Amino acid sequence: MIGFLTAAGLLALPAAAHAADAADVAAPRAGRPPYSLLQMNLCLSGYAGCFAGTQYPKVVDEAVERIQANDVNAVTLNEACSGDVAAIAERTGYHYRFATVIYNGAPLACKTPNGRGEFGNAVLTKEAIKASEDAPYSVFSGVEQRRWLCVTTARGVDVCGSHLSTDGEAEGSANSVQCAELGRVLASRGRPTVFAGDVNRHGSCAPEGFWTLTDAEATQAPGIQHAYGNLASPVVELEATTYTDHDALVVRAGLRK
Repeated sequence: MIGFLTAAGLLALPAAAHAADAADVAAPRAGRPPYSLLQMNLCLSGYAGCFAGTQYPKVVDEAVERIQANDVNAVTLNEACSGDVAAIAERTGYHYRFATVIYNGAPLACKTPNGRGEFGNAVLTKEAIKASEDAPYSVFSGVEQRRWLCVTTARGVDVCGSHLSTDGEAEGSANSVQCAELGRVLASRGRPTVFAGDVNRHGSCAPEGFWTLTDAEATQAPGIQHAYGNLASPVVELEATTYTDHDALVVRAGLRK
C-alpha cells in the first residue's frame, strides 16, 4: 500500500518508513535528517499568466534564498529557463542538469526578458552528478511536451523531477498515462531515489514501496506538488512563496543502510 504524508501529519506511511533506526536519521546539523530536497514551480517562461507575479528577477532571487536557507542536498524546478537555472546553480554552488521541453515542435525560448535560454525542468544537487537521463512521455496534452529527468549523484542517491500535463487524472488522460510511466521510471532506478514535481493531480504516481508526500496543506494550488521516494522516515515542510503561484515543498529523510 502506498503511504501518504502531508503537512497535516502521517496518514498511512509504510511500517518500514517508521522503523528507521537512529543512525538512519542522525542529523548532520540542527537535528535534521541527512537528506533533503526542495521542490519549486517558478513560472519563468514569460508566457503564462502567473509570470507577472514573479516580478522577475525576484522569483530567481527567492529560489536562491530558499536553497541557501534550507541547505538542501537537491532541488527540483518546474517551469524554469535554462539560463536562470545556470545562474541559480552558479550562485548556490550546486551542480545541475536541465531538460528542455518541446513546445509546438521546437524548444521554447523564454521571454520578458529574452536571452534567458529555453523553457524546461531542472534538477540541482549539492553533490556531484555522475550520470543523468531524461526522456519525453509517450503522450502529452496540447502543444507542450512533458518529460522526466533523473540524475545519479556521487552520494549514490538518484534525484528525479517532472511536470505532468494539466488535462486531469481521469483514466486514459495524458496525465494518467504519464503518471503510470513515471511510476515505472522510478521503480527501475535500483538505488535510493527521491522524486519531486508538479504532477497536476491529487492521486499518487509512486510505485510500490515508495512513500508519497504532497503539498495538500499549501495556500496556493494545494495537493498537486508531490514527492515520492524510498528513503527512510520522510517528513514534509511547506513554505509560502512571494513570487510564484505554488508554495515551496521541502522533504527531509534518512538514508537507509
